[in-house]
Amino acid sequence: MLAPGATIGILGGGQLARMLALAGARLGLKAHVFSPVADDPAFDVCAARTQADFNDEAALAEFAEAVDVVTYEFENVPARTAQVLEAHRPVRPNPRALALTQDRLIEKQFVQSLGIATAD
Repeated sequence: MLAPGATIGILGGGQLARMLALAGARLGLKAHVFSPVADDPAFDVCAARTQADFNDEAALAEFAEAVDVVTYEFENVPARTAQVLEAHRPVRPNPRALALTQDRLIEKQFVQSLGIATAD
């Protein structure tokens, strides 16, 4: 559980990140958005922003120092980015889940391994 005043690091700055930042603010949480895109919508509503490439490990290390926990707005964030951050801060969902969702066939096989029926 995050206490009011904690900072959520969000990878990606699109509409979902914007909604997450706004919802978090209502709970007393701050959002620090990390995105390579200068005009992403979440940058307009976050407490802090980092505009850098997802592969910029120096920027990721600085970002990790400024947040309490990390999440991502969509599955197109490189799994390696989440893995780098996990060495510094909790990442939720974890980087393994992110990697799983980036390959639909592997994702489907995982779901089937849980006994959940899927379309052929």
